[in-house]
Amino acid sequence: MKTTDYLESKLDRLPNGHVFTYSEILKEVSRKEAVIKALNRMVASGKLIKLAKGKFYKPENTPFGTLQPNQEQVVKDLLKERGKIIGYLTGYSIYNQLGLSTQVSNSVQIGKNQIRPNFNRERYSIAIIRQSNPITKGNIPFLQLLDAIRYIKKIPDSTVEQSCRRLLAILINFSEKDLVTLVRLSLNYPPATRALLGALLEQLTYKTATAPLAKSLNPITRYKLPGVAKVLSTTEKWNLK
Repeated sequence: MKTTDYLESKLDRLPNGHVFTYSEILKEVSRKEAVIKALNRMVASGKLIKLAKGKFYKPENTPFGTLQPNQEQVVKDLLKERGKIIGYLTGYSIYNQLGLSTQVSNSVQIGKNQIRPNFNRERYSIAIIRQSNPITKGNIPFLQLLDAIRYIKKIPDSTVEQSCRRLLAILINFSEKDLVTLVRLSLNYPPATRALLGALLEQLTYKTATAPLAKSLNPITRYKLPGVAKVLSTTEKWNLK
């Protein structure tokens, strides 16, 4: 089979917007150079789009223009390595999913145990946020929520007051087991994050869960969060202002 025919048969089985690398297409080492040349020809003709070095995707054309791959596809190599989870989407990437913002950003933030300089992939700006907790499938929803609490003042299209109301609506549905996990993971976050979490949980009368948070904080340190007192009646105890 000709290299072009071989390549097209492989690509036909991939969905539009699926980001792939040479290794996903190439099985026979002897065809490596020919496949690379064929992929580059497809990029030149518009059949493929090059996302980054060695990364391509099939574009999906619509009457409104070419659709780009979703954020998870764009950065999936930063989220998993050899089947193991090594990162997760957070920040701007999930505020909309959590109902904290109506905006969808071109800035992709990823939580990882090890950071690296910011970089770009096509129209996306990618930033790594250091995560001190173990990153597991079960931990990710808690870490995403804690990240939102940590960066509450930076959530676009929202105020601290609005974000606190939404966070209360999320937390009220947590089970006791979930609260224990959330608090345990929060102990590796900055003091301001722990203080706000404590105030949110106490507002919901989850007082038992807040004990580890209170013990972890310096009783004389104060944290500035304009508007938080409009939503929470527990701000004085948690030194929020």
